Amino acid sequence: LVEEETPMTTAAPHIVITGGGTGGHLFPGIAIARAFQQRMADTAILFVGTGRELEKRVLGEAGYRHAVIRVGGLKGMGIFRQLRSLASLPGAILRAGAILRNFRPAVVIGVGGYAAGPVCLAARLMGLPVCLQEQNSLPGITNRLLARIAQRIYTSFSESHAHFPAGKVRLMGNPVREEIIAIRRQMPQRESNRPFTLLVAGGSQGARSINTAVVDMLPHVDEPASLQLIHQCGSDDLDRIRQAYATAGIPARVEAFFTDMDRQYAQADLVICRAGATTVAELTCIGLPAIFIPFPHAADNHQEINAGWVVSADAGQMILETDLTGRDLWRHIRHLRDTPRRREAMAERARALGRPEAAAAIVADIVDHVLPQAPAAGRPTMEG
Repeated sequence: LVEEETPMTTAAPHIVITGGGTGGHLFPGIAIARAFQQRMADTAILFVGTGRELEKRVLGEAGYRHAVIRVGGLKGMGIFRQLRSLASLPGAILRAGAILRNFRPAVVIGVGGYAAGPVCLAARLMGLPVCLQEQNSLPGITNRLLARIAQRIYTSFSESHAHFPAGKVRLMGNPVREEIIAIRRQMPQRESNRPFTLLVAGGSQGARSINTAVVDMLPHVDEPASLQLIHQCGSDDLDRIRQAYATAGIPARVEAFFTDMDRQYAQADLVICRAGATTVAELTCIGLPAIFIPFPHAADNHQEINAGWVVSADAGQMILETDLTGRDLWRHIRHLRDTPRRREAMAERARALGRPEAAAAIVADIVDHVLPQAPAAGRPTMEG
């Protein structure tokens, strides 16, 4: 964690990106940050989040500074936790205000997650422009509440527009990191004589139900030596999953979390995954066929809606968790393994849905239409 007490003196624009907590919020934020730096090399970026271990690890490896506020969520919490979260809000807004006064951003960008609430509210109270980036087809509660104070709302799905003021919305797609976009260009050059490679990714925290279904699937696999797996399983299931593959005699690389998902995607012929908006955006940008298993407890069931968007274009398949068994999962995988033309057609249709230009388009709109309106107090100054 890098403290933010040293004032910035460069003339480069300062950008605060706030939210996070999960990879689904962090990675679009990182894509936007990098797009700013590609357009204006000296842009100073500060992420503000809640200090979860995932945030610290991912942002540290990406090379971004990270300030922390203490605030809790509201949706899906019990009444006592909701009251505690509300009680923490004034202190979080004051802390956010101190961070913003010190860093002096020209704009604050909320990417979802409850940390964005106090930071965007503090920005608004200070007269700073606020922009929101919404990943999901059904917006999260934080962005819905912040929509009134935002100048711009950048969406990934047209279905989310009904929840926002029409004049503020710009349909841009979900920002994807450059290293993921690069795979789009590499896919046609991959070796054709590789073993069929299955990537299992249950999100940044893993997914116990997917892990269990894969373990139950292993006895049904024919020709185990012709298959290899890459499995992101979360820390709780790491030993169990590694042992299951060893017992089944199936080559597998198993990790709690991959920070280099671009390399894992580049090796995959088929992906088994949740249907978070960032995962959907990455797979469609690359053009990878996938079997989505939406998280059934996602807020407002948005993962099933996200997956349905891909499935309706015949660019992926979906198994609801209530229908998930090891035998049925292998049946779907085996069919796609044995029909490469079907996989290729799904990949092509997925690629047509992708928006690799999303991060650059968001940055261009902010630079052209939001930064010119930023108050002088929100702009960095030259000293000395």
